[in-house]
Amino acid sequence: MLIGEYKHNLDQKGRISIPAKFRQKFAEGLILTRGIDQCIFGFSKSEWEKVVNKITNLPLSQSNARAFARLILSGAFETEIDNQGRVLIPETLRRYANLEKKVVIVGMYNRIEIWDEKKWEEYKKQSEESSEEIAEKLSDLGI
Repeated sequence: MLIGEYKHNLDQKGRISIPAKFRQKFAEGLILTRGIDQCIFGFSKSEWEKVVNKITNLPLSQSNARAFARLILSGAFETEIDNQGRVLIPETLRRYANLEKKVVIVGMYNRIEIWDEKKWEEYKKQSEESSEEIAEKLSDLGI
């Protein structure tokens, strides 16, 4: 289970340290891709296979399905965690998420999200201010 948020620095080579409690989940490898809301998604290989299966079963006739598949699949990179617990974030993904120096790694149960720290704080503040409205909309889904 991947939960919590952890602040780290991006080094000059574009690497970040993966929180120690997350590393075992990614022992088989880590798939990084463009996420939603201008962050990077990180999946274990087994979780990635589940995502790919769902995406490839979307109807090709729907433009939103094609656009989503292109966003997620074309931006994917397979990587590994090095002996010091770091992972290299490809330049294209760093640009997509506007990663500079300070980043936040957020555990989202079955994936991680990698955010620029300022962007994460803005997003979190906006979500917190809208929490009542969000909760009401989720109640329609049975949550």
